[in-house]
Amino acid sequence: MPFSLPRFLAAAFLLLAATCARADVWQGTVMWVTDGDTLWVRPDAGERARKLRLQGVDAPESCQSGGAQARQALIALALNQRVSVQTHARDGWGRSLATVRLRDKGGEDVAARMARQGWAWSYGRGRGPYAEQEAAARQARQGVFAHAAEPERPADFRRRHGPCTRAER
Repeated sequence: MPFSLPRFLAAAFLLLAATCARADVWQGTVMWVTDGDTLWVRPDAGERARKLRLQGVDAPESCQSGGAQARQALIALALNQRVSVQTHARDGWGRSLATVRLRDKGGEDVAARMARQGWAWSYGRGRGPYAEQEAAARQARQGVFAHAAEPERPADFRRRHGPCTRAER
């Protein structure tokens, strides 16, 4: 079938429209923190709480070294806070991937703060969306980067051990 610019543009437009339609922006309150990159937010509209995974970062697994501390850092930062949420897609566990911003703290990006504090890695191994924040945490030896040894990335940990609990699967 020969290349057709009008068909290509129509297909590109439909793909773009479908992608944009999936993005959902809403406001809510953080009700629960599962681990260092997963939280539950109850929409202001009164719906039941939604499980969200922070887009662009990966925090230690709950049973991994640093996992409990990463969860506590996210609790201290976001629990009971009013947030603005923009969902992007779903991950392999059915969670919505989302950018979460603190409404009462100038719209601060929660994932950026977790990476800057050293409790999450940026996706992309040094080239991801929060690479600068991760690099700063490494240099300052904060969070999981506080010790001399290189911490194991959560994705590598999951490949070797699987998730910590069946509920995470």
